Amino acid sequence: MSEKIVNDLSIQVATVNGSGSQSSNNIIIKTLFRMGIPVGGKNIFPSNIAGLPTWFIIRASKHGYTARKNDTDMVIAMNQDTIDEDFKNVIPGGVMIYNSDLKVSESSLRDDINVYPVPFNTLAKENFTDIKLRKLLTNMLYVGFLAELIQLDEEIVKQAISDNFKGKVKAVEVNMSAYDIGAKYFKDNFAKKDNYYVEKMNENQGKILIDGNSAGALGSLFAGCTVCTWYPITPSSSFCETLIEYAKEYRIDENGASNFAEIQAEDELAAVGMVLGASWAGARALTSTSGPGISLMSEFVGLAYFAEVPCVIWDIQRLGPSTGLPTRTCQGDLMSAYNLSHGDTKHIVLMPSSVEECFTFGGTAFDLAEKFQTPVFVLSDLDIGMNNWMCDEFKFDPAEYDRGKVLNAEDLDRLGKFERYRDVDGDGIPYRTLPGTKHDLAAFFTRGSGHNEKAVYSERPDDYKNNMDRLNRKFETSKDFIPQPVVDNVSGAKIGIIAYGSSNNPMKEARDILNNHGFKTNYMLVKSLPLVDQIKDFIAENDVVYVVEQNRDAQLLKIMLMEFRDGDRKLKSVLNYNGLPLDALAIVNGILAHERVTV
Repeated sequence: MSEKIVNDLSIQVATVNGSGSQSSNNIIIKTLFRMGIPVGGKNIFPSNIAGLPTWFIIRASKHGYTARKNDTDMVIAMNQDTIDEDFKNVIPGGVMIYNSDLKVSESSLRDDINVYPVPFNTLAKENFTDIKLRKLLTNMLYVGFLAELIQLDEEIVKQAISDNFKGKVKAVEVNMSAYDIGAKYFKDNFAKKDNYYVEKMNENQGKILIDGNSAGALGSLFAGCTVCTWYPITPSSSFCETLIEYAKEYRIDENGASNFAEIQAEDELAAVGMVLGASWAGARALTSTSGPGISLMSEFVGLAYFAEVPCVIWDIQRLGPSTGLPTRTCQGDLMSAYNLSHGDTKHIVLMPSSVEECFTFGGTAFDLAEKFQTPVFVLSDLDIGMNNWMCDEFKFDPAEYDRGKVLNAEDLDRLGKFERYRDVDGDGIPYRTLPGTKHDLAAFFTRGSGHNEKAVYSERPDDYKNNMDRLNRKFETSKDFIPQPVVDNVSGAKIGIIAYGSSNNPMKEARDILNNHGFKTNYMLVKSLPLVDQIKDFIAENDVVYVVEQNRDAQLLKIMLMEFRDGDRKLKSVLNYNGLPLDALAIVNGILAHERVTV
Protein backbone atom coordinates (compact mmCIF):
# COMPACT_ATOMS: atom_id res chain seq x y z
CA MET A 1 0.00 0.00 0.00
CA SER A 2 1.18 3.50 -0.83
CA GLU A 3 0.63 6.57 1.33
CA LYS A 4 -2.89 7.02 2.70
CA ILE A 5 -5.30 9.18 0.71
CA VAL A 6 -7.58 10.89 3.21
CA ASN A 7 -10.78 12.80 2.43
CA ASP A 8 -10.08 13.01 -1.29
CA LEU A 9 -12.01 10.51 -3.38
CA SER A 10 -14.70 10.11 -6.00
CA ILE A 11 -17.18 7.23 -5.66
CA GLN A 12 -19.34 6.11 -8.58
CA VAL A 13 -22.30 3.85 -7.74
CA ALA A 14 -23.59 1.99 -10.81
CA THR A 15 -27.12 0.66 -10.41
CA VAL A 16 -30.38 0.26 -12.34
CA ASN A 17 -32.95 3.05 -12.52
CA GLY A 18 -35.83 2.29 -10.16
CA SER A 19 -33.80 -0.03 -7.91
CA GLY A 20 -34.19 2.21 -4.86
CA SER A 21 -30.51 3.13 -4.59
CA GLN A 22 -31.15 6.86 -4.11
CA SER A 23 -31.78 6.52 -0.38
CA SER A 24 -28.57 4.57 0.16
CA ASN A 25 -26.49 7.03 -1.84
CA ASN A 26 -27.96 10.00 0.03
CA ILE A 27 -27.14 8.30 3.34
CA ILE A 28 -23.49 8.08 2.26
CA ILE A 29 -23.49 11.78 1.33
CA LYS A 30 -25.17 12.83 4.58
CA THR A 31 -22.68 10.79 6.58
CA LEU A 32 -19.70 12.43 4.88
CA PHE A 33 -21.31 15.83 5.35
CA ARG A 34 -21.95 15.23 9.04
CA MET A 35 -18.35 14.09 9.42
CA GLY A 36 -17.44 17.63 8.38
CA ILE A 37 -16.03 16.65 4.97
CA PRO A 38 -16.92 18.84 1.96
CA VAL A 39 -19.06 16.62 -0.28
CA GLY A 40 -21.36 16.74 -3.27
CA GLY A 41 -23.45 14.25 -5.19
CA LYS A 42 -24.61 13.95 -8.78
CA ASN A 43 -27.31 11.63 -10.04
CA ILE A 44 -26.78 10.61 -13.68
CA PHE A 45 -30.07 8.94 -14.50
CA PRO A 46 -32.06 7.99 -17.63
CA SER A 47 -35.37 9.52 -18.64
CA ASN A 48 -37.34 6.27 -18.45
CA ILE A 49 -39.07 5.13 -15.28
CA ALA A 50 -37.07 1.95 -14.61
CA GLY A 51 -34.63 -0.53 -16.07
CA LEU A 52 -31.85 1.52 -17.67
CA PRO A 53 -28.44 2.20 -16.11
CA THR A 54 -28.02 4.99 -13.60
CA TRP A 55 -24.91 6.30 -11.89
CA PHE A 56 -24.57 8.28 -8.69
CA ILE A 57 -21.30 10.15 -8.25
CA ILE A 58 -20.12 11.20 -4.78
CA ARG A 59 -17.22 13.63 -4.47
CA ALA A 60 -15.55 14.06 -1.08
CA SER A 61 -12.76 16.63 -1.10
CA LYS A 62 -10.79 18.19 1.73
CA HIS A 63 -9.94 20.98 -0.74
CA GLY A 64 -13.63 21.90 -1.07
CA TYR A 65 -13.92 20.77 -4.69
CA THR A 66 -17.55 19.78 -5.30
CA ALA A 67 -17.77 19.45 -9.09
CA ARG A 68 -17.75 16.10 -10.85
CA LYS A 69 -14.31 14.49 -10.98
CA ASN A 70 -13.13 13.41 -14.42
CA ASP A 71 -11.64 10.15 -13.18
CA THR A 72 -13.11 7.71 -10.66
CA ASP A 73 -11.27 6.49 -7.60
CA MET A 74 -13.88 3.97 -6.50
CA VAL A 75 -16.73 2.15 -8.23
CA ILE A 76 -19.55 0.19 -6.64
CA ALA A 77 -20.86 -1.95 -9.52
CA MET A 78 -24.37 -3.37 -9.09
CA ASN A 79 -25.64 -3.50 -12.68
CA GLN A 80 -25.12 -6.48 -15.00
CA ASP A 81 -25.53 -4.34 -18.12
CA THR A 82 -22.68 -1.97 -17.24
CA ILE A 83 -20.33 -4.02 -15.07
CA ASP A 84 -17.70 -4.55 -17.77
CA GLU A 85 -17.66 -0.84 -18.56
CA ASP A 86 -17.60 0.00 -14.86
CA PHE A 87 -14.37 -1.97 -14.45
CA LYS A 88 -12.76 0.26 -17.08
CA ASN A 89 -13.78 3.45 -15.26
CA VAL A 90 -11.60 2.87 -12.19
CA ILE A 91 -8.24 4.66 -12.16
CA PRO A 92 -5.10 2.54 -11.68
CA GLY A 93 -4.68 1.94 -7.95
CA GLY A 94 -8.38 2.61 -7.42
CA VAL A 95 -11.10 0.41 -5.94
CA MET A 96 -13.74 -1.82 -7.49
CA ILE A 97 -16.50 -3.14 -5.20
CA TYR A 98 -18.70 -5.32 -7.35
CA ASN A 99 -21.63 -7.67 -7.01
CA SER A 100 -19.96 -11.05 -7.55
CA ASP A 101 -23.34 -12.64 -8.28
CA LEU A 102 -23.11 -10.86 -11.65
CA LYS A 103 -21.13 -12.13 -14.64
CA VAL A 104 -17.91 -10.33 -15.48
CA SER A 105 -16.05 -10.84 -18.75
CA GLU A 106 -12.58 -12.30 -18.33
CA SER A 107 -11.17 -9.41 -20.35
CA SER A 108 -12.60 -6.85 -17.91
CA LEU A 109 -10.70 -8.14 -14.87
CA ARG A 110 -7.72 -5.98 -13.97
CA ASP A 111 -4.66 -6.46 -11.79
CA ASP A 112 -3.88 -2.74 -11.46
CA ILE A 113 -6.87 -2.00 -9.21
CA ASN A 114 -8.02 -3.20 -5.78
CA VAL A 115 -10.98 -5.53 -6.26
CA TYR A 116 -13.53 -6.48 -3.59
CA PRO A 117 -16.05 -9.06 -4.90
CA VAL A 118 -19.17 -9.23 -2.72
CA PRO A 119 -22.17 -11.56 -3.35
CA PHE A 120 -24.73 -8.88 -2.59
CA ASN A 121 -27.69 -10.78 -4.08
CA THR A 122 -26.82 -13.92 -2.13
CA LEU A 123 -26.44 -11.99 1.11
CA ALA A 124 -29.84 -10.40 0.61
CA LYS A 125 -31.45 -13.75 -0.20
CA GLU A 126 -29.92 -15.45 2.83
CA ASN A 127 -30.98 -12.74 5.26
CA PHE A 128 -34.32 -11.34 4.02
CA THR A 129 -37.38 -13.34 3.06
CA ASP A 130 -39.42 -10.58 1.37
CA ILE A 131 -38.46 -10.71 -2.34
CA LYS A 132 -39.37 -7.09 -3.01
CA LEU A 133 -37.53 -5.92 0.08
CA ARG A 134 -34.38 -7.82 -0.89
CA LYS A 135 -33.96 -5.64 -3.97
CA LEU A 136 -34.04 -2.46 -1.89
CA LEU A 137 -31.89 -3.75 0.96
CA THR A 138 -29.15 -4.87 -1.42
CA ASN A 139 -28.30 -1.18 -1.67
CA MET A 140 -27.94 -0.84 2.09
CA LEU A 141 -25.58 -3.81 2.07
CA TYR A 142 -23.09 -1.85 -0.02
CA VAL A 143 -23.41 1.11 2.37
CA GLY A 144 -22.28 -1.14 5.23
CA PHE A 145 -19.44 -2.61 3.20
CA LEU A 146 -18.24 0.82 2.05
CA ALA A 147 -18.48 2.20 5.59
CA GLU A 148 -16.07 -0.43 6.90
CA LEU A 149 -13.78 -0.08 3.88
CA ILE A 150 -13.19 3.67 4.08
CA GLN A 151 -14.00 3.98 7.81
CA LEU A 152 -17.17 6.03 7.82
CA ASP A 153 -18.27 6.83 11.37
CA GLU A 154 -20.76 4.07 12.23
CA GLU A 155 -22.77 6.15 14.69
CA ILE A 156 -23.21 8.92 12.10
CA VAL A 157 -24.18 6.44 9.37
CA LYS A 158 -26.84 4.88 11.57
CA GLN A 159 -28.18 8.28 12.55
CA ALA A 160 -28.45 9.12 8.83
CA ILE A 161 -30.37 5.88 8.28
CA SER A 162 -32.75 6.73 11.13
CA ASP A 163 -33.30 10.22 9.75
CA ASN A 164 -33.90 8.92 6.23
CA PHE A 165 -36.66 6.56 7.37
CA LYS A 166 -37.91 8.78 10.18
CA GLY A 167 -41.21 7.60 11.65
CA LYS A 168 -40.97 4.17 9.97
CA VAL A 169 -39.77 1.92 12.76
CA LYS A 170 -39.70 -1.32 10.74
CA ALA A 171 -37.90 0.34 7.83
CA VAL A 172 -35.24 1.68 10.19
CA GLU A 173 -34.76 -1.73 11.80
CA VAL A 174 -34.42 -3.69 8.57
CA ASN A 175 -32.08 -1.15 6.98
CA MET A 176 -29.90 -1.12 10.11
CA SER A 177 -29.74 -4.91 9.83
CA ALA A 178 -28.70 -4.72 6.16
CA TYR A 179 -26.03 -2.17 7.04
CA ASP A 180 -24.62 -4.45 9.75
CA ILE A 181 -24.55 -7.43 7.38
CA GLY A 182 -22.63 -5.48 4.76
CA ALA A 183 -20.13 -4.18 7.32
CA LYS A 184 -19.65 -7.66 8.82
CA TYR A 185 -18.99 -9.18 5.41
CA PHE A 186 -16.03 -6.86 4.91
CA LYS A 187 -14.61 -7.56 8.37
CA ASP A 188 -15.00 -11.34 7.98
CA ASN A 189 -13.67 -11.68 4.45
CA PHE A 190 -11.19 -8.94 3.60
CA ALA A 191 -8.10 -7.17 4.76
CA LYS A 192 -7.98 -3.62 3.45
CA LYS A 193 -5.65 -3.42 0.44
CA ASP A 194 -6.36 0.07 -0.90
CA ASN A 195 -5.29 3.43 0.51
CA TYR A 196 -8.55 5.45 0.61
CA TYR A 197 -9.83 6.67 3.99
CA VAL A 198 -12.10 9.30 5.42
CA GLU A 199 -11.59 11.11 8.70
CA LYS A 200 -13.64 13.70 10.53
CA MET A 201 -13.05 17.33 9.59
CA ASN A 202 -14.69 20.55 10.73
CA GLU A 203 -15.41 22.22 7.39
CA ASN A 204 -19.21 22.18 7.40
CA GLN A 205 -20.12 24.31 10.40
CA GLY A 206 -23.15 26.45 9.58
CA LYS A 207 -23.71 24.69 6.27
CA ILE A 208 -26.63 22.73 4.86
CA LEU A 209 -27.23 20.29 2.00
CA ILE A 210 -29.95 21.28 -0.46
CA ASP A 211 -30.76 21.09 -4.15
CA GLY A 212 -31.16 24.19 -6.31
CA ASN A 213 -34.83 23.67 -7.09
CA SER A 214 -35.69 23.56 -3.39
CA ALA A 215 -33.49 26.59 -2.71
CA GLY A 216 -35.12 28.59 -5.49
CA ALA A 217 -38.60 27.61 -4.31
CA LEU A 218 -37.81 28.64 -0.75
CA GLY A 219 -36.31 31.95 -1.89
CA SER A 220 -39.39 32.67 -3.98
CA LEU A 221 -41.71 31.97 -1.07
CA PHE A 222 -39.71 34.26 1.21
CA ALA A 223 -39.92 36.93 -1.48
CA GLY A 224 -43.71 37.00 -1.38
CA CYS A 225 -44.74 34.55 -4.08
CA THR A 226 -48.46 33.83 -3.76
CA VAL A 227 -49.23 32.26 -7.17
CA CYS A 228 -47.55 29.29 -8.84
CA THR A 229 -48.79 27.98 -12.19
CA TRP A 230 -46.97 25.15 -13.89
CA TYR A 231 -46.92 22.19 -16.20
CA PRO A 232 -44.72 19.23 -15.16
CA ILE A 233 -41.48 18.83 -17.09
CA THR A 234 -38.11 17.35 -16.17
CA PRO A 235 -35.97 18.74 -14.57
CA SER A 236 -38.12 21.62 -13.29
CA SER A 237 -41.08 19.75 -11.78
CA SER A 238 -39.59 19.54 -8.30
CA PHE A 239 -39.27 23.35 -8.20
CA CYS A 240 -43.03 23.92 -8.18
CA GLU A 241 -43.76 20.73 -6.24
CA THR A 242 -41.45 21.90 -3.46
CA LEU A 243 -42.81 25.45 -3.56
CA ILE A 244 -46.34 24.11 -3.17
CA GLU A 245 -45.32 21.97 -0.19
CA TYR A 246 -43.59 24.93 1.46
CA ALA A 247 -46.67 27.09 0.84
CA LYS A 248 -48.98 24.56 2.51
CA GLU A 249 -46.96 24.96 5.69
CA TYR A 250 -45.95 28.61 5.63
CA ARG A 251 -48.19 30.59 3.24
CA ILE A 252 -51.24 30.68 5.50
CA ASP A 253 -53.07 33.55 7.16
CA GLU A 254 -53.86 34.10 10.84
CA ASN A 255 -57.00 31.94 10.52
CA GLY A 256 -55.07 28.99 9.11
CA ALA A 257 -56.42 29.49 5.59
CA SER A 258 -54.10 29.32 2.60
CA ASN A 259 -53.24 32.55 0.83
CA PHE A 260 -51.35 30.76 -1.92
CA ALA A 261 -52.75 29.69 -5.30
CA GLU A 262 -51.26 26.83 -7.32
CA ILE A 263 -52.59 25.69 -10.67
CA GLN A 264 -51.35 22.84 -12.83
CA ALA A 265 -52.09 24.14 -16.32
CA GLU A 266 -52.81 22.17 -19.49
CA ASP A 267 -49.47 23.22 -21.01
CA GLU A 268 -46.63 25.68 -20.57
CA LEU A 269 -48.24 28.39 -22.69
CA ALA A 270 -51.30 28.38 -20.45
CA ALA A 271 -49.08 28.35 -17.35
CA VAL A 272 -47.21 31.51 -18.30
CA GLY A 273 -50.45 33.16 -19.41
CA MET A 274 -51.84 32.62 -15.92
CA VAL A 275 -48.66 34.09 -14.44
CA LEU A 276 -49.17 37.21 -16.56
CA GLY A 277 -52.76 37.56 -15.38
CA ALA A 278 -51.85 37.16 -11.74
CA SER A 279 -48.83 39.47 -12.00
CA TRP A 280 -50.80 42.16 -13.82
CA ALA A 281 -53.35 42.01 -11.01
CA GLY A 282 -50.61 42.64 -8.43
CA ALA A 283 -49.61 39.18 -7.24
CA ARG A 284 -46.08 37.89 -7.21
CA ALA A 285 -46.46 34.92 -9.55
CA LEU A 286 -44.05 32.50 -11.20
CA THR A 287 -43.79 29.38 -13.29
CA SER A 288 -40.95 26.91 -13.75
CA THR A 289 -40.18 24.95 -16.88
CA SER A 290 -37.37 23.71 -19.11
CA GLY A 291 -36.33 24.29 -22.72
CA PRO A 292 -39.38 22.84 -24.51
CA GLY A 293 -41.64 24.90 -22.25
CA ILE A 294 -39.66 28.06 -22.98
CA SER A 295 -40.28 27.46 -26.69
CA LEU A 296 -44.04 27.27 -26.11
CA MET A 297 -44.08 30.43 -23.98
CA SER A 298 -42.77 32.72 -26.72
CA GLU A 299 -46.07 34.38 -27.62
CA PHE A 300 -47.10 35.31 -24.07
CA VAL A 301 -43.58 36.43 -23.15
CA GLY A 302 -43.66 38.84 -26.07
CA LEU A 303 -46.98 40.19 -24.78
CA ALA A 304 -45.49 40.68 -21.29
CA TYR A 305 -42.48 42.52 -22.72
CA PHE A 306 -44.52 44.86 -24.93
CA ALA A 307 -47.47 45.41 -22.57
CA GLU A 308 -44.96 45.70 -19.68
CA VAL A 309 -46.37 43.14 -17.32
CA PRO A 310 -44.02 41.70 -14.67
CA CYS A 311 -43.54 37.94 -14.50
CA VAL A 312 -40.90 35.46 -13.31
CA ILE A 313 -39.96 32.33 -15.25
CA TRP A 314 -37.54 29.74 -13.89
CA ASP A 315 -35.87 27.67 -16.63
CA ILE A 316 -34.13 24.55 -15.29
CA GLN A 317 -32.13 23.77 -18.42
CA ARG A 318 -31.70 20.36 -20.00
CA LEU A 319 -30.25 19.10 -23.27
CA GLY A 320 -32.13 20.02 -26.44
CA PRO A 321 -33.26 20.74 -29.04
CA SER A 322 -36.71 19.11 -29.17
CA THR A 323 -37.09 16.44 -26.49
CA GLY A 324 -33.31 16.11 -26.41
CA LEU A 325 -32.04 14.31 -23.32
CA PRO A 326 -34.45 15.29 -20.54
CA THR A 327 -32.22 14.06 -17.69
CA ARG A 328 -28.94 15.59 -18.83
CA THR A 329 -27.68 19.07 -18.04
CA CYS A 330 -26.62 21.99 -20.25
CA GLN A 331 -26.65 25.77 -20.67
CA GLY A 332 -28.36 25.76 -24.04
CA ASP A 333 -31.27 28.16 -23.44
CA LEU A 334 -29.35 31.39 -22.95
CA MET A 335 -29.95 32.98 -26.34
CA SER A 336 -33.55 31.79 -26.59
CA ALA A 337 -34.42 33.21 -23.16
CA TYR A 338 -32.55 36.46 -23.81
CA ASN A 339 -34.47 37.22 -27.01
CA LEU A 340 -37.64 35.12 -26.60
CA SER A 341 -40.53 36.25 -28.84
CA HIS A 342 -40.69 37.60 -32.35
CA GLY A 343 -39.70 41.18 -33.05
CA ASP A 344 -37.10 43.14 -31.11
CA THR A 345 -37.05 41.84 -27.55
CA LYS A 346 -34.40 41.64 -24.85
CA HIS A 347 -35.06 40.16 -21.44
CA ILE A 348 -33.36 40.34 -18.07
CA VAL A 349 -31.77 36.94 -17.39
CA LEU A 350 -30.39 35.83 -14.02
CA MET A 351 -27.89 32.96 -13.97
CA PRO A 352 -27.43 31.45 -10.50
CA SER A 353 -24.13 29.62 -10.04
CA SER A 354 -24.98 27.97 -6.73
CA VAL A 355 -27.86 26.95 -4.50
CA GLU A 356 -27.25 30.10 -2.42
CA GLU A 357 -27.89 32.19 -5.52
CA CYS A 358 -30.96 30.12 -6.38
CA PHE A 359 -32.30 31.23 -3.00
CA THR A 360 -31.34 34.91 -3.28
CA PHE A 361 -32.34 35.20 -6.94
CA GLY A 362 -35.80 33.97 -5.93
CA GLY A 363 -36.32 37.42 -4.43
CA THR A 364 -34.15 39.36 -6.88
CA ALA A 365 -36.20 38.09 -9.82
CA PHE A 366 -39.45 39.41 -8.37
CA ASP A 367 -37.94 42.78 -7.48
CA LEU A 368 -36.51 43.23 -10.97
CA ALA A 369 -39.69 42.02 -12.70
CA GLU A 370 -41.81 44.57 -10.79
CA LYS A 371 -39.28 47.38 -10.90
CA PHE A 372 -38.89 47.11 -14.68
CA GLN A 373 -42.39 45.75 -15.44
CA THR A 374 -41.02 42.98 -17.62
CA PRO A 375 -40.41 39.23 -17.76
CA VAL A 376 -37.38 38.04 -15.81
CA PHE A 377 -35.84 34.65 -16.53
CA VAL A 378 -33.85 32.67 -13.97
CA LEU A 379 -31.66 30.15 -15.82
CA SER A 380 -30.64 27.31 -13.56
CA ASP A 381 -29.94 23.81 -14.90
CA LEU A 382 -30.36 20.16 -14.00
CA ASP A 383 -26.95 19.96 -12.30
CA ILE A 384 -27.72 22.75 -9.83
CA GLY A 385 -31.46 22.13 -9.73
CA MET A 386 -31.69 18.41 -8.99
CA ASN A 387 -28.44 17.62 -7.20
CA ASN A 388 -27.59 18.25 -3.55
CA TRP A 389 -24.99 20.91 -2.83
CA MET A 390 -23.35 22.21 0.33
CA CYS A 391 -23.97 25.84 1.13
CA ASP A 392 -24.10 28.28 4.01
CA GLU A 393 -27.39 28.50 5.87
CA PHE A 394 -29.74 30.87 4.07
CA LYS A 395 -30.17 34.35 5.46
CA PHE A 396 -33.35 36.21 4.61
CA ASP A 397 -33.27 39.97 4.23
CA PRO A 398 -36.55 41.28 5.71
CA ALA A 399 -36.31 44.54 3.72
CA GLU A 400 -39.41 45.72 1.89
CA TYR A 401 -40.06 44.19 -1.51
CA ASP A 402 -39.39 46.49 -4.46
CA ARG A 403 -42.80 46.77 -6.11
CA GLY A 404 -41.59 49.43 -8.53
CA LYS A 405 -43.55 52.44 -9.78
CA VAL A 406 -47.07 51.58 -8.59
CA LEU A 407 -49.52 54.44 -8.08
CA ASN A 408 -52.43 54.19 -5.65
CA ALA A 409 -55.57 56.33 -5.55
CA GLU A 410 -53.91 58.97 -3.33
CA ASP A 411 -51.00 59.24 -5.78
CA LEU A 412 -53.40 59.74 -8.68
CA ASP A 413 -55.28 62.46 -6.76
CA ARG A 414 -52.03 64.25 -6.08
CA LEU A 415 -50.75 64.00 -9.67
CA GLY A 416 -54.02 64.70 -11.42
CA LYS A 417 -52.68 62.97 -14.55
CA PHE A 418 -51.64 59.44 -15.49
CA GLU A 419 -50.42 58.11 -18.83
CA ARG A 420 -49.52 54.43 -18.64
CA TYR A 421 -46.55 54.36 -21.04
CA ARG A 422 -45.02 57.80 -20.54
CA ASP A 423 -41.37 58.01 -19.42
CA VAL A 424 -41.67 60.64 -16.70
CA ASP A 425 -38.27 60.11 -15.05
CA GLY A 426 -36.05 59.47 -18.05
CA ASP A 427 -35.16 55.90 -17.05
CA GLY A 428 -37.55 54.28 -19.53
CA ILE A 429 -39.77 52.92 -16.76
CA PRO A 430 -43.38 54.14 -16.81
CA TYR A 431 -45.73 54.23 -13.84
CA ARG A 432 -48.52 51.69 -13.45
CA THR A 433 -51.66 51.12 -11.43
CA LEU A 434 -53.06 47.80 -10.30
CA PRO A 435 -56.50 46.65 -11.47
CA GLY A 436 -59.06 47.45 -8.81
CA THR A 437 -57.52 50.79 -7.85
CA LYS A 438 -60.57 52.94 -7.14
CA HIS A 439 -59.84 56.01 -9.20
CA ASP A 440 -61.06 57.27 -12.57
CA LEU A 441 -57.50 57.64 -13.86
CA ALA A 442 -56.45 54.09 -12.96
CA ALA A 443 -55.84 51.63 -15.77
CA PHE A 444 -58.03 48.53 -15.92
CA PHE A 445 -56.75 47.17 -19.23
CA THR A 446 -53.37 46.56 -20.82
CA ARG A 447 -52.40 46.55 -24.48
CA GLY A 448 -50.19 44.21 -26.49
CA SER A 449 -50.73 45.94 -29.81
CA GLY A 450 -49.24 49.23 -31.01
CA HIS A 451 -49.89 52.10 -28.62
CA ASN A 452 -48.82 55.57 -27.69
CA GLU A 453 -47.81 56.94 -24.28
CA LYS A 454 -51.46 57.12 -23.20
CA ALA A 455 -51.97 53.40 -23.97
CA VAL A 456 -54.24 54.37 -26.86
CA TYR A 457 -54.06 52.10 -29.93
CA SER A 458 -51.78 53.62 -32.54
CA GLU A 459 -50.19 52.63 -35.83
CA ARG A 460 -48.24 55.86 -36.15
CA PRO A 461 -44.58 55.14 -37.01
CA ASP A 462 -43.29 57.68 -34.49
CA ASP A 463 -45.40 56.23 -31.68
CA TYR A 464 -44.07 52.75 -32.36
CA LYS A 465 -40.44 53.87 -32.63
CA ASN A 466 -40.66 56.03 -29.51
CA ASN A 467 -42.14 53.13 -27.57
CA MET A 468 -39.45 50.67 -28.71
CA ASP A 469 -36.70 53.17 -27.92
CA ARG A 470 -38.14 53.66 -24.44
CA LEU A 471 -38.25 49.90 -23.87
CA ASN A 472 -34.59 49.71 -24.83
CA ARG A 473 -33.80 52.63 -22.52
CA LYS A 474 -35.50 50.74 -19.70
CA PHE A 475 -33.39 47.70 -20.53
CA GLU A 476 -30.23 49.81 -20.36
CA THR A 477 -31.32 51.20 -16.98
CA SER A 478 -31.57 47.66 -15.64
CA LYS A 479 -27.79 47.25 -15.93
CA ASP A 480 -27.36 49.21 -12.71
CA PHE A 481 -29.73 46.96 -10.76
CA ILE A 482 -29.07 43.40 -11.95
CA PRO A 483 -26.58 41.15 -10.08
CA GLN A 484 -23.10 42.31 -11.06
CA PRO A 485 -20.17 40.11 -12.16
CA VAL A 486 -17.65 38.96 -9.56
CA VAL A 487 -13.95 39.15 -10.46
CA ASP A 488 -10.97 37.32 -8.97
CA ASN A 489 -7.74 38.78 -10.37
CA VAL A 490 -4.30 37.29 -9.78
CA SER A 491 -1.17 39.42 -9.82
CA GLY A 492 0.69 39.07 -13.11
CA ALA A 493 -2.04 37.05 -14.85
CA LYS A 494 -2.98 37.97 -18.41
CA ILE A 495 -5.22 34.99 -19.18
CA GLY A 496 -8.86 35.65 -18.41
CA ILE A 497 -11.69 33.16 -17.90
CA ILE A 498 -15.40 34.05 -18.01
CA ALA A 499 -18.11 31.60 -16.95
CA TYR A 500 -21.66 31.63 -15.65
CA GLY A 501 -24.12 29.38 -13.87
CA SER A 502 -23.04 25.86 -12.93
CA SER A 503 -19.84 26.23 -14.99
CA ASN A 504 -18.52 28.07 -11.93
CA ASN A 505 -18.54 24.94 -9.76
CA PRO A 506 -15.39 23.25 -11.17
CA MET A 507 -13.62 26.58 -11.73
CA LYS A 508 -11.61 26.70 -8.49
CA GLU A 509 -10.18 23.25 -9.12
CA ALA A 510 -9.49 24.04 -12.79
CA ARG A 511 -7.66 27.25 -11.93
CA ASP A 512 -5.61 25.45 -9.26
CA ILE A 513 -4.54 22.86 -11.86
CA LEU A 514 -3.66 25.56 -14.38
CA ASN A 515 -1.71 27.49 -11.76
CA ASN A 516 0.26 24.36 -10.82
CA HIS A 517 1.35 24.15 -14.46
CA GLY A 518 2.42 27.77 -14.69
CA PHE A 519 -0.76 29.33 -16.07
CA LYS A 520 -2.02 32.15 -13.86
CA THR A 521 -5.60 33.14 -14.59
CA ASN A 522 -8.00 35.95 -13.81
CA TYR A 523 -11.63 34.98 -13.46
CA MET A 524 -14.99 36.65 -13.94
CA LEU A 525 -18.28 35.04 -12.93
CA VAL A 526 -21.14 36.61 -14.90
CA LYS A 527 -24.43 36.49 -13.03
CA SER A 528 -26.94 38.15 -15.32
CA LEU A 529 -27.85 39.73 -18.63
CA PRO A 530 -27.79 42.40 -20.02
CA LEU A 531 -24.02 42.63 -20.32
CA VAL A 532 -22.48 45.39 -18.22
CA ASP A 533 -19.40 47.51 -18.97
CA GLN A 534 -17.38 45.69 -16.32
CA ILE A 535 -17.32 42.66 -18.65
CA LYS A 536 -15.90 44.79 -21.47
CA ASP A 537 -13.26 46.12 -19.08
CA PHE A 538 -12.28 42.59 -18.04
CA ILE A 539 -11.79 41.61 -21.68
CA ALA A 540 -9.66 44.69 -22.30
CA GLU A 541 -7.43 43.95 -19.29
CA ASN A 542 -6.47 40.45 -20.45
CA ASP A 543 -4.47 39.25 -23.46
CA VAL A 544 -6.91 36.40 -24.12
CA VAL A 545 -10.25 35.53 -22.53
CA TYR A 546 -11.73 32.02 -22.48
CA VAL A 547 -15.52 31.87 -22.23
CA VAL A 548 -16.55 28.57 -20.63
CA GLU A 549 -20.03 27.33 -21.51
CA GLN A 550 -22.05 24.12 -21.54
CA ASN A 551 -23.54 24.43 -25.03
CA ARG A 552 -22.38 23.79 -28.59
CA ASP A 553 -22.82 27.24 -30.06
CA ALA A 554 -20.93 29.44 -27.57
CA GLN A 555 -24.07 31.40 -26.77
CA LEU A 556 -22.68 33.86 -24.21
CA LEU A 557 -19.65 34.54 -26.39
CA LYS A 558 -21.92 35.28 -29.35
CA ILE A 559 -23.98 37.71 -27.27
CA MET A 560 -20.72 39.42 -26.32
CA LEU A 561 -19.64 39.66 -29.95
CA MET A 562 -23.02 41.11 -30.94
CA GLU A 563 -23.03 43.73 -28.21
CA PHE A 564 -19.37 44.58 -27.67
CA ARG A 565 -18.21 44.15 -31.27
CA ASP A 566 -14.54 44.90 -30.58
CA GLY A 567 -13.59 41.88 -28.48
CA ASP A 568 -13.58 39.18 -31.14
CA ARG A 569 -9.80 38.73 -31.34
CA LYS A 570 -9.47 38.05 -27.63
CA LEU A 571 -12.48 35.83 -27.00
CA LYS A 572 -12.14 32.07 -27.34
CA SER A 573 -14.56 29.29 -26.43
CA VAL A 574 -14.21 26.35 -24.09
CA LEU A 575 -17.34 24.27 -24.64
CA ASN A 576 -18.83 21.19 -23.02
CA TYR A 577 -22.14 19.80 -24.29
CA ASN A 578 -22.15 16.05 -23.66
CA GLY A 579 -24.87 16.36 -21.02
CA LEU A 580 -22.64 15.46 -18.07
CA PRO A 581 -21.90 18.06 -15.41
CA LEU A 582 -18.80 20.05 -16.26
CA ASP A 583 -15.55 18.89 -14.66
CA ALA A 584 -12.27 20.72 -14.04
CA LEU A 585 -10.19 18.78 -16.56
CA ALA A 586 -12.58 19.66 -19.38
CA ILE A 587 -11.88 23.35 -18.64
CA VAL A 588 -8.13 22.79 -18.31
CA ASN A 589 -7.84 20.76 -21.51
CA GLY A 590 -10.03 23.22 -23.41
CA ILE A 591 -7.81 26.14 -22.45
CA LEU A 592 -4.54 24.30 -23.02
CA ALA A 593 -5.71 23.16 -26.46
CA HIS A 594 -5.91 26.83 -27.44
CA GLU A 595 -2.56 27.49 -25.77
CA ARG A 596 -1.15 24.48 -27.67
CA VAL A 597 0.19 22.96 -24.48
CA THR A 598 -0.43 19.57 -22.91
CA VAL A 599 0.03 18.57 -19.27
